[in-house]
Amino acid sequence: MKASPADQNELLRLQTADTRLTQLQHSAKNLPQLAELAALQPEVDAVRTRWITRTGELEDARAELKRIESDVELVEARMARDSGRLQQTSSTKDVQALESELASLSKRRDDLEEIELAVMERVEGYEEALAAVEAERAALDSRVDALESARADELAKLDAQRKALATDRATIVATIPADLIELYEKQRARYGIGAALLVRGVSMGSNVKLTESDLSVIRRAAQDDVVLCPDSGAILIRNEESGL
Repeated sequence: MKASPADQNELLRLQTADTRLTQLQHSAKNLPQLAELAALQPEVDAVRTRWITRTGELEDARAELKRIESDVELVEARMARDSGRLQQTSSTKDVQALESELASLSKRRDDLEEIELAVMERVEGYEEALAAVEAERAALDSRVDALESARADELAKLDAQRKALATDRATIVATIPADLIELYEKQRARYGIGAALLVRGVSMGSNVKLTESDLSVIRRAAQDDVVLCPDSGAILIRNEESGL
């Protein structure tokens, strides 16, 4: 293939843009915030598990307390009914039966109130434990939010650079012959680099000094011949620095 030295030299600008675009893509996938968020995830999961456990314990204790309070209300209602009946009856037998039942109900209420007090203490303990976990979770959420916000800011900056580079790249491509661009893209897709400068016999595509045999072939090539690097496969750009 033939292409003017000027057109070939423009490939270096294109390669620089493509290299930077690749670097930006790599940076976007490897932001430090991503690593920090990943490192925090086990802690986030652990706190969430503790929160679920503490919430369940509290809900169970509150449900138990509600049942006991309901039982106390039933006992007190029964006691109020028996007390009313006791005031109205004149039967000695009924009086004895009602007084016996009232005594039993009073003991039952005392027992329930003792249990109620114990459960209330458990509820308070669970509330304190849940509050501690919620405070820990809030602090952790704040750290995560800050990292996600920082990540979004960095991604926005990288995207702005990417768009600017994409515009520059399109401008460069428009100045280069289509067949040369096609070869560049083919080599870049195949080997990862499309064009590289030859500097004092060293290919910048492979960072390896070419053999004398390879350099001899390159020396015999015309200035407008498109030469490929034997090591990297990139289009080899020759200029006064090439040492030919």
